[in-house]
Amino acid sequence: MKIAIINGPNLNLLGKREPETYGTRDFETYLAELQKKYRDIELTYFQSNVEGELINKLHEFGFTYKGIIINAGGYTHTSVALADAIAAITTPVIEVHISNIFAREDFRHVSFLGAQCIGSISGFGLSGYDLAIHHLINL
Repeated sequence: MKIAIINGPNLNLLGKREPETYGTRDFETYLAELQKKYRDIELTYFQSNVEGELINKLHEFGFTYKGIIINAGGYTHTSVALADAIAAITTPVIEVHISNIFAREDFRHVSFLGAQCIGSISGFGLSGYDLAIHHLINL
């Protein structure tokens, strides 16, 4: 079984960026923990700060993977193109946010992607990715 995790802009700075909001762990360390926990799952990870590269990965994974977990960062609130890419693929997608987007600035309360995803997880820190994997396994 293959599950892809796609992280968007600025998530390469986890562990350094706004630790009061995003914590002090980098994603690569957390990913290694997930890979150890889910040994029977092939977890593929991709991060980019470029919207078009995220769309290309959705297209690449979107017809052959069991599931995709996406944290589109700031593109969540602005990108019709990412929402369209999710709508165009057959692989189920779960939207994850480390912080509680509804407890932040008003513009972050809107997700262009959420309506195209099978579900959204927000505000549980990095463990939101684990919750998403668990759900995808049980689909």
